[in-house]
Amino acid sequence: MTQDSSVATLSADATADVPTPVKARSERWSNMLLRDPMAAIAAAILLVVALVAVFGPLLIGESATRGNLALTRLAPFGTAHGWEYFLGSDLLGRSVLGRLILATRTTMSVAVPVVLLSLAIGSIVGMWAGYHRGWRETSAMRLADVILSFPSLLLAVVVLYIYSPNVANIVLILTIARIPIYLRTARAESAELRSRLFVDAARTFGASSGAIIRRHIFPVVLPTLLTVAALDFCYVMLAESSLSFLGIGVQPPDVSWGLMVAQGKSYLRTEWWLSIFPGLAIVITTVSANILAAWVRIATDPGQRWRLTTSRKRRSLRRTVMEAQ
Repeated sequence: MTQDSSVATLSADATADVPTPVKARSERWSNMLLRDPMAAIAAAILLVVALVAVFGPLLIGESATRGNLALTRLAPFGTAHGWEYFLGSDLLGRSVLGRLILATRTTMSVAVPVVLLSLAIGSIVGMWAGYHRGWRETSAMRLADVILSFPSLLLAVVVLYIYSPNVANIVLILTIARIPIYLRTARAESAELRSRLFVDAARTFGASSGAIIRRHIFPVVLPTLLTVAALDFCYVMLAESSLSFLGIGVQPPDVSWGLMVAQGKSYLRTEWWLSIFPGLAIVITTVSANILAAWVRIATDPGQRWRLTTSRKRRSLRRTVMEAQ
């Protein structure tokens, strides 16, 4: 009895030491990310932006919204009035750092829902149209062509000029404008995959079209859609900043990065920090998302993944061999 229990304990310990497929996959992706310093830095920056958007407003108190005329136009990089005023203050004595944190939440609350909604709607309609072809594909593509015939930023300007320029309307109009990007991508990928052998085998065994799309087509299309979403995140964030800069985006008392740039543009010679810091936030976040999108594109492509998993010397040797061939 003792031998059996000890054997069972040893086998349980050995089983616990064996990494699960999910754990092994996550370790492989993390190792690939750490092998690329630029992508790792970009991922860290985006993680910090996400944490600031979620938890930052809980830490700043009222320094971002309550004015203090005794602390107006404070220069940045000073700690005499507390860490809240490390990036200076605006014309009403509000903390620029605090307003930057609040603007991070507002900007992300526009960019993230737009990308997720347009990704979900566009990919579902695109895979459905690409798999069934015929009138479904024709109808979906003509709808996409109609939306794409209007420049998305110009369409947003016209709609927001007519209706109330608030966060909900910005999310709605930008979502509609970005749906064709994912629809056309998903349609092209699924139309090519529907003739593959594994899809024919699933169809032969009686799987429904919904099950085939969900189990066989969607996992293959997903990496491409995620890469497009990472790039589209940059566009949406810049579009929101542009609309706020023009005065038809986020409206006071709410604040976004683009609105901060617009409010400080008249004081660039004297109070430069009012526009420079939110402008830097836009640039750094956009560049980081582009770098991470390029890394995701390589990491999800089996033909290019070796560039992230092999050493630099082996990569140069393989590149030389490929060029010689």
